[in-house]
Order: sequence, then C-alpha cells, then structure tokens
Amino acid sequence: MSRLGLLGKDIAYSFSRGYFKAKFEAEQLPFTYENFDLEDISLFPKLLQDNPDICGCNVTIPYKEQVILFLDELDKKAKKIGAVNTITINSKGRLKGYNTDCYGFKNSIKPFLKKHHKKALILGTGGASKAIAYTFKKLKIEFDYVSRTTKSDVKFTYDNLAIEDIKDYKIIINCSPVGTYPDINDCPEIPYDGITDKHLLFDLIYNPEETTFLRLGKNQGAQICNGQKMLELQAEKAWRIWNLKYKPSK
Repeated sequence: MSRLGLLGKDIAYSFSRGYFKAKFEAEQLPFTYENFDLEDISLFPKLLQDNPDICGCNVTIPYKEQVILFLDELDKKAKKIGAVNTITINSKGRLKGYNTDCYGFKNSIKPFLKKHHKKALILGTGGASKAIAYTFKKLKIEFDYVSRTTKSDVKFTYDNLAIEDIKDYKIIINCSPVGTYPDINDCPEIPYDGITDKHLLFDLIYNPEETTFLRLGKNQGAQICNGQKMLELQAEKAWRIWNLKYKPSK
C-alpha cells in the first residue's frame, strides 16, 4: 500500500483527504491518503525520511512556493507559474513538482466568462494567485493584484482600492484565505458597492460553500462561483499524474 497526502499547515478542514480516501476505496486502489500537517516547511525532508512509503503529495497553503526549494525538478508549467501543488517521488527519492491549480481554475471559470470580462483583480499574492495569473495570461485577460502591502508587482492595496477601480475590473478572484471556515464572517475589504450585474466573483474557498465575499457580490447582482469545481478538477489532474507514474503492473 502506497501513501499519498496533503502537505500544508492547519489543514484539518482539508477537502483532499476525504475526496481521495473515498476515491481510492470506491475504485479499490492500492493507495492511502492523509494530511501531512507541518508547522514549518523545513520539516518536510524529515517527513519523507521517516516515511519512505510516501510516493507523492498535494501541497496547499502556505507551502506552494516554499516547497520548491526542496524539489529536484519542476514541470515546465510549474516553473513558469512559480508555485507547486502536486509532487511525485520516484523510486530513487527524486521529487518533481507540478501545478494542477491552473488546469482546475481555467476549466471551472471558462463557462462563466463573457465578452465584457476583459480585466480581473486578483486578491492576494500567495502561491494560489500565481496559477490564477498564469491562467489569465493564457486567456488573454488583463489582471492586477490587490494586497495588504505595496510590492513591485502590486497595483492596489486594500487601503487605496476605490469604487471606480472595482467598476473597471469585471472579474474579481479571491485567492486569499480570508473567509475560510471557521472565520466565515470575514471577507476581503474591498468596496463592494462598485460591483454590478456585469461582474463575476470567484472565490477559491469552498468551505463555506457561499463565502461572505460571494454573498456580498451576489447581493449586487454579480455572477458568483466558489472553488469546489476547481478543487475537484485539480485533484483529478493530480491523480492522473500520480496514476501514470505509479500504476501497478498487472
């Protein structure tokens, strides 16, 4: 029995563990899936050293960028994005990083896109936001970041984002963890009064199903979408990567 799991911090709420556990049981596959909840990414090598039967993992907040330092190789797409959410480990212990978030996001947002969706605001600048930015480049949608602090690639901070700015960007993506269970009353501090029925709000959060961010957008007439479909799609893409590598011989 080979072990797969989710690498992250404070991830008891994780979607992945339940999803893959049910999948492996239903399809009678020789894998287990668990949470590898680490207080610090520096503990990752010891985790692998102490558990040689781990053959791969998903990666979530806050380690999608930090984990790259511990990998031997990056898939071309992961290298371009600068963030990893899937890792394979071969028989020699070599680690290769992939990014399936971009696949999940692209295929979950495309059904919602209309001709007037030409510009997007990305709330947050962590590892997840990098896959979103990569996807927007592929879709030829302009985008700018919103962050708490000023950075070289950040156009707006939450303090200086105005109603007129919101009106100008018809897609708003929440890539921050703000509003995740149990802090379900929290939401990114943006001027929601600028949102219209031409807007599309997408939240990478899936628990709760309708975040305060999405609810406030819906109240303004916007289309809304949570991160559930994206998660399922990226998980299945990750499984295809693992399955091709570890498919047992008959």
